[in-house]
Amino acid sequence: MTSKQHTAEHGSRLEPVNGHPNLGVAHHPPRITDGVQAAERTAERQVAGWFILSMIGTVWFMFSYFFFSPESNAMGEIKIQNMMFGIGATVALGSIGIGIVLWAKTLMSDAEIAEDRHEIAGTEEDQAIALEILNQAKEESGIARRPLLRNTLIAAVAMAPLPAILVFRDLGPLPGDKLFNTLWGPGVRLVQDPGGVPHEERFIKAEDVTIGSAFHVIPEGMHEAEHPLDEKAKAAVLLMRIDPKELNIDPAKESWGVDGIVAYSKICTHVGCPVALYEHQTHHLLCPCHQSTFDVTEHCKVIFGPAKRPLPQLPIAVDDEGYLVAQRDFPEPVGPTFWEINTRETSEA
Repeated sequence: MTSKQHTAEHGSRLEPVNGHPNLGVAHHPPRITDGVQAAERTAERQVAGWFILSMIGTVWFMFSYFFFSPESNAMGEIKIQNMMFGIGATVALGSIGIGIVLWAKTLMSDAEIAEDRHEIAGTEEDQAIALEILNQAKEESGIARRPLLRNTLIAAVAMAPLPAILVFRDLGPLPGDKLFNTLWGPGVRLVQDPGGVPHEERFIKAEDVTIGSAFHVIPEGMHEAEHPLDEKAKAAVLLMRIDPKELNIDPAKESWGVDGIVAYSKICTHVGCPVALYEHQTHHLLCPCHQSTFDVTEHCKVIFGPAKRPLPQLPIAVDDEGYLVAQRDFPEPVGPTFWEINTRETSEA
């Protein structure tokens, strides 16, 4: 027994430090599990019981996912499934925590020692000491000689993440080519977005779009779609008119606008926020979420912020009555670049 351990267990005084008394570590009486084998086995079973209860909580969470309907309510607006999820997650995670605390309190060595601080270095000798400390911790915790606790803890921790697999399953598959397909198509008229207020559709004539103006636009007939809000999340467009002399037009997209009138997706290519701020003087579109900035004069290329690609352009034209219409759908997927982007063949343009 070292002098420091002796001080910790018997409370004898250490030498004064800088003129101040050094009382060491207070006397700590032994626990019942330190000397009674039956009590030690009982404590071990109790800890294992908490780990087993954690596994039951995990199984209950997974059972609730399939057994309880997401639509059923209890006690007013509380969803039964959500309540069962909460119970399962609380039991699964809380029981692991209680079991570990109980293990530390009743079975792990609790002898306190006082050690002098020393410089931390990375010599081989220090590494050997660190390894010795780890081995000592393994021995004192009893994890090597208590297979019941070790195995139930490993099983509980291994099962705890399983509910996340079910939750991630609800995210659904990657969108694939779904974002290629919006309500825009050949001849679909551009309609002013009513902003959630239902009224008669207001079609837009080319002569109504003056230089410097900007319109929030949706496709004709969107309110008749099965899921209009979902469709709007893909098809929302910003329409602007700029002096044609200020536009640096790609020859391949020369026919995509009408006398300086251009239309671009309103959905930011970073994380999908609505790009709703148009700076008339600079011809910049700004996303308010993370400040991605797009230059309309350069086909909405990114000039600032985290977005990685330009806003997709909607090819537009004028029909026989002078109304602005789409030539076809967007040539590339709208929204965030979370997956590989495959642009439609240029031959369609």
